[in-house]
Amino acid sequence: MTTSSDITDSTSAPAAKRVSNHIVRHEVFQTSLMSALLDGIYDGEMTIAELLGQGSFGLGTFDGLDGEMIILDGHCWQMRVDGSVQPAPLDARTPFAVVTNFVTSLSAEVKPHSSREDVSALVDSLTVSPNYLYALRITGEFDWVKTRTVQLQSKPYPRMVDATNDEPTLRFENVSGVVGGFRTPVYEQGISVPGCHVHFIDDERTMGGHVLDFQMAKGTVEVCLGTDLRLSLPRTEAFEEANLSPEDLHDELNRTESHK
Repeated sequence: MTTSSDITDSTSAPAAKRVSNHIVRHEVFQTSLMSALLDGIYDGEMTIAELLGQGSFGLGTFDGLDGEMIILDGHCWQMRVDGSVQPAPLDARTPFAVVTNFVTSLSAEVKPHSSREDVSALVDSLTVSPNYLYALRITGEFDWVKTRTVQLQSKPYPRMVDATNDEPTLRFENVSGVVGGFRTPVYEQGISVPGCHVHFIDDERTMGGHVLDFQMAKGTVEVCLGTDLRLSLPRTEAFEEANLSPEDLHDELNRTESHK
């Protein structure tokens, strides 16, 4: 836990926890469902240009699972299976993405050489309640970051648990960059990814991917509290026929997002 002196915002975390009516409403936008992605619904309706109209910060993927997405400061980046990065075409489409306009609620400095678990505990200390959404921006120098990235699939699309089964992992050493994404409540399982879902990109915008683990040399954690979730569901036959409540939903999420 951090003390009030560790928090750079003028409002301390305990005060925020006591006075819930001081929380400012803030919207998070999401297109489609994580459970639809798990069922192999990899073609979306929304273009990247349209998505950027909903928020300047976020993450997701591209049609056909053609790489991981991270959005920072209104710029969308496409990260490929080899760890390379390129600007995403504005006419590309996404089958799943979550975005917001990031406004820092609270922030704190990360202790030197903190593990992902250490940083997660620091994030916990900055949250008002586990029942809200939080956008997370973790900026600084990393001892290492371990990632994986989905790769382009061919039709008929396999289920995501099969599509991600043999994904290679990459490890970036002594790199500066941003880990960005969302901490989502457990009750959103299937709607999104419960817990922390984050992607990494380096400062030079040359490498990145879906984060599996990291150790941070130094840096800053910022959280943006979200109270309103606006969900846009696909108007497609594939979505209409999808199985969005599989019995092994929890297991599939762990296997696809954490490689467990």
